[in-house]
Amino acid sequence: DAPTALCQSLPGEVLTESSFLRAGRDFLNTPPKKTVRFGGTVANTLAKLQKGDTSDYELIKHQLSDPDIKKLPWLGRSQAVVEEYLAFLSNLVSAQTVYLRACLRMVVTNFAPKRIRIQEGNVDISDSDDEDENLPRTFDHCHQALQLITRYVPSTSRFMMPILSDKFPFVQKSSRTLECYVHNLFRVSVYIPDLRRDIIELIISKMLTLDVSAPRSEIEEVESGAQQDANGASQDDCLFDMDEEEDSPLDSSRPDGAVMVHPVAERLDTMMTVLLAYIKDICHVNGSLDIEKTKALYRDLVSVFDKVVLPTHASCHVQYYMFYLCSFRLGLAEAFLDHLWKMLHAPNQPPVLRQAAAGYMGSFMARAKFLPVSTVKACLDLLVPWLHLYINSQDSGSKAFCDVNLHGSFYTACQAVFYTLIFRHNAILEGNMKKGLAYLQGLNLERIVMCQLNPLRVCLPAVTNMFAAITRKYQLVFCYTIIERNNRNLLPVVSNSTGGNSVSTNTNPLDTFFPFDPYLLKSSGKLIEPIYQVWEEPSDCMIDVPKKKVRKGSMDEEDDFLHGGTPHGDSVVGMTPGSYDSHLHSPRSVGSPPVSFLQRPF
Repeated sequence: DAPTALCQSLPGEVLTESSFLRAGRDFLNTPPKKTVRFGGTVANTLAKLQKGDTSDYELIKHQLSDPDIKKLPWLGRSQAVVEEYLAFLSNLVSAQTVYLRACLRMVVTNFAPKRIRIQEGNVDISDSDDEDENLPRTFDHCHQALQLITRYVPSTSRFMMPILSDKFPFVQKSSRTLECYVHNLFRVSVYIPDLRRDIIELIISKMLTLDVSAPRSEIEEVESGAQQDANGASQDDCLFDMDEEEDSPLDSSRPDGAVMVHPVAERLDTMMTVLLAYIKDICHVNGSLDIEKTKALYRDLVSVFDKVVLPTHASCHVQYYMFYLCSFRLGLAEAFLDHLWKMLHAPNQPPVLRQAAAGYMGSFMARAKFLPVSTVKACLDLLVPWLHLYINSQDSGSKAFCDVNLHGSFYTACQAVFYTLIFRHNAILEGNMKKGLAYLQGLNLERIVMCQLNPLRVCLPAVTNMFAAITRKYQLVFCYTIIERNNRNLLPVVSNSTGGNSVSTNTNPLDTFFPFDPYLLKSSGKLIEPIYQVWEEPSDCMIDVPKKKVRKGSMDEEDDFLHGGTPHGDSVVGMTPGSYDSHLHSPRSVGSPPVSFLQRPF
C-alpha cells in the first residue's frame, strides 16, 4: 500500500506532515519499484503445494516471471549463499541455454568495481567503488561462475567476445576501473585459452585508442610542468608549513609513487603495467622461462601486432609489449626481426605496412640493449644487399629520381640502416677496429648515398647529420656535398602560376616515426628501462645542427637524439638486461592472473 511504500522510500526520515506530503508527491510521480513478496517462506509454500494448496506457489511463479524484478545480489554474500547461487546457475544454463547470454552478461558486468552514487546537494555524482576490500573475493567468484558455465556449456566461448567487448569500460573511466577489467579479461584467457588471441586484440585496441590520443610532446609538456610546479610547491612548503592535508596532484595509491600527471598517460600506464605483468606470468613458471608457453604467446602477440599495432601511426608505448617479450630470449628477438624483414621486402604487402616494418626494424635494432652485435650485423646483411638490388632495378630506369610515393619502402629501409649504424657503429668497431672497419666498408654505403634516388634528401635531418658525421670520421662516405645540394633545393621557390606571387617550400614528405623512441610511462617503464639503449652522442663527432634547449625536468632530456641536442651526462644507465627483480601485480592488491586457477576445486 502507499503508506508502506512511502516509509520504504524514505528510510531514516521522520515523517512530519510536510515530509509526508512531499513523499506523497514523489510517490505519485515515480514508477513503483519492482519487488517480490511471496507471502511466506519458500519452504512453507512448497509444503502447502504438497498438500494441494497451490495459491502461494502460483504467486511465486507469477512474481519470478516478471523480467523487471531485481536480480539476486549474490556477490558479497556468505559462502553458503554463493555456493547455492552457483549451483542454481549451473542448473539453469545446462537445462535452459536460452539464458546463457544473460548469465554471461551478469558475470562480466562484475569485472569492474560497481558504481556507487554520491549525492552532493541536488547533484548526483556517479563514481566507482574503487576501494572495495571485497574485490578479490568478488572477482574469484565471478571466474568460478564462468568456469562452471563453461564446463556445462562447452560452446560458451562462442558467445563471450561480443559480451566482453560490449562491457569494456569507456577508456575515459578511472585507471582502477580499467585495471580491474583488463586484469579479469586476462584471467578469462587462462581457463578459456581459445579466446586468448581475441582478448589480447580487444585490450590492445583499447590501449591504442589511449596511446594515439596522448602525443609524446603533450605528455612531456604536462609532466615537465607538473614537476616544476612540484619543485616550486616544495620550496613554498619550507616557508609555510601549515600541515595541511590536501591531496597533491602527484599523490597516488601506488606504493612506488610512479604517477603520471597526464590523465590519459596514467590510464595507459596502468594498462601497460597489467599487460606486461601478464606476459611475464604466462611465460615464466616458478621463475623459469617456459619455452613452449612463450612460443605460443609470441604467436598470439605477433598476430595482434600485425593486425592492429603495425597499421597504427604515431603510437608511442603500446608496441613496447613486443619489445619486452623479445627480451626474454634471443630467439624471440631474432624471430621478430625476421618477421619484420619478410614484411618489408614482400612486394604483395601494402606500402604503408612495408614502411612501418622498416621503421620497427631499425628502431628495434638501435634500441634493444639485449640484442648482440652479431644479430645486428646479420640484419644489416639482409637490408643493405636488398637496397643495392633495389638501386640496380631503378637507378637506370625512367623512375630513377627522388620520389617518396614511388620508392617509400626503399627510403624507410635506408633510414633504418642509417639509424642502426648511428647507434651500433661503436659495438661493430670495438674489439677489433680493423675487422669492424672492413665490415662497414663492405656495405658500400657510398653507392647507396650517391644513387639517383638520393635517400639523404628524404631521411630525417637528425639522422642524416649524425650519419654524415660518423661516416666522415671513419672515411666511409662523404655526405656533406649531397646534404648541401639538398638544402639548396629546399629553399623557398617563388612562382606566379596562379596569377599572383606565392611561396611554396619543398619539405620532407616522408612522415616517419621511430616506434621505440624513449618510453615515457613511469610505472610500466621500470620494466623497459633495464633493456633499453639510450642515446650516447659520440664526443668526437662535430654535428653542424642547432642544439635544442631542453627544459629542466623533461622526461626525454637523457635521450634527445632526434631533436639534434646533446644529452646531459656522459654515461648510460648501467643496468643488466635480465634484472626483473620487481614483480608487478595486476591489479594492485588483487594479484596477477593465477595460472593455477584451473586446478581450483569448485
